[in-house]
Amino acid sequence: MDLRRYTRQYAIQDNRLAALSYFGTFSVYFLTLYLAIHFAESWFVVLPAGVIFAFASVRLYVLQHDMGHHSLFETRMQNEIAGHLVSPFTFAPFEVMKQNHNLHHANIGNLDHRETGEIHTMTLQEWQQAGFWQRLYYRLYRNPLILVPFGAAFTYFIRYRWPKNSSRFGALGVIAHNAFIVALLWLLYQVSGWLGLTIWLGFSFLGGMIGVFLVYLQHNFEDTYWDRRPDLSPAEAALQGSSCLDFGWLFDFAVANITLHDVHHFNARIPSYRLRQCHYNLPAEFALRRIRFAEALGALSLKLWDEDKKRLVPFPA
Repeated sequence: MDLRRYTRQYAIQDNRLAALSYFGTFSVYFLTLYLAIHFAESWFVVLPAGVIFAFASVRLYVLQHDMGHHSLFETRMQNEIAGHLVSPFTFAPFEVMKQNHNLHHANIGNLDHRETGEIHTMTLQEWQQAGFWQRLYYRLYRNPLILVPFGAAFTYFIRYRWPKNSSRFGALGVIAHNAFIVALLWLLYQVSGWLGLTIWLGFSFLGGMIGVFLVYLQHNFEDTYWDRRPDLSPAEAALQGSSCLDFGWLFDFAVANITLHDVHHFNARIPSYRLRQCHYNLPAEFALRRIRFAEALGALSLKLWDEDKKRLVPFPA
């Protein structure tokens, strides 16, 4: 059995599992937000409730990503409707983000189309040829103390109000999406005032930082994959250029298995609720590399793609 045939047996949608994941995550999202606001004077309630709310926010984003691939529910229409409905809670306008993400999948590992990736990577040669200001900008951009918090604030609260290719893939949809966000914030203010907005904003920001950290690790690790056509191998780019983060079952569940990104890139039709089973049942001949937490933290020091050594490396001394 080849790997493509193996993964196809897991690319089966089930509306019962999809609904449980979708509505269950929404339930946790609203319940923890209510608890954090209602018991705002008790940090013993606010902190755990807020952290769970942050992970629920990440999970909703991942489910929207699934719906963009039409892989969560059984029909295209079901995925499209559910994707649009969840988008005000993820801050990501569904249609534009779906199209941009499809471009990312089509160009994974392609050094000539890095503009379709979420986080930009310079090559070592480009770094050596860059001037002072370009190097300074890139150093600041790839600094995790800037990339994670400022990247989360900029991406989710500012950039996604008008994502790249908005004019191309649906400007009216983006405008309507932003209007819904304003309406939701107004409703939250009417119900719970500035306290509710502050709690929502703070823990949404935490969810954004978790999301940026995961997005970074999905394709930025030492032996990832980059190449140029005609040598580029799509299968190798999907499997070697995407990571499997081994942070444990509970973490996988909390983020809807987006940690198993290698199998997802190889077959995007596998729904998130089958990704873990697909990865961990792989036959021995298809065994894929897994990255544990210590190695994941170490990957934050890797900044440049060395085309000669075929690996991600730190800044030169």
